[in-house]
Amino acid sequence: MANKKERTFVIIKPDGVQRTLVGEIIKRFERTGLKITSLKLAMLDTDKVSQHYSKDDAWYEKKGAGIIADREKNNLPIEKEAIEYGKDIIRALIKFMTSGPVVVMVLEGNHAVAVVKKIVGSTEPATSDVGTIRGDYTIESYSIAAVDDRAVRNLIHCSDEPEEAEREIALWLTKEDIINYRLVQEQILYDVNLDGILE
Repeated sequence: MANKKERTFVIIKPDGVQRTLVGEIIKRFERTGLKITSLKLAMLDTDKVSQHYSKDDAWYEKKGAGIIADREKNNLPIEKEAIEYGKDIIRALIKFMTSGPVVVMVLEGNHAVAVVKKIVGSTEPATSDVGTIRGDYTIESYSIAAVDDRAVRNLIHCSDEPEEAEREIALWLTKEDIINYRLVQEQILYDVNLDGILE
């Protein structure tokens, strides 16, 4: 059975705020029928960003191996083990995510996590589909970020799975930050018989 109240978590990153794309990004989500239940401008805390992006050694190794391959391709020296290059990704993300204001939000609706992921696009903007937020609004790539030794500026974070969304929501927001309310459009989206449309 569909979960009409599935929630997902989104952060419009500092580059999205600085490029004044907040309204455009929110509009994309709202036009699908997703409901905003929490929205705020914030400066992120370093410790919470570390918790948010906590990864295991296998993740660090895999990502670090990719960086080493990029460095070899660009004739750059290999100065450390793959795991350390992988950890550098999170270090750079922490620096980036705390560099300026972000917009934190919770969106709710049927398949909210999957719908937001589809709208946002794949993590690397340069290979993200046209029509997605990342594909339409930036030309950033993994290789340029790795060569420049910085975080990928891909405008937005979104949860990958419903369980991850709930963990992230609990990390960043209190229950009081989330408002339960009904939108009139929910009748069109979810009401079986559309009772009450005609007078």
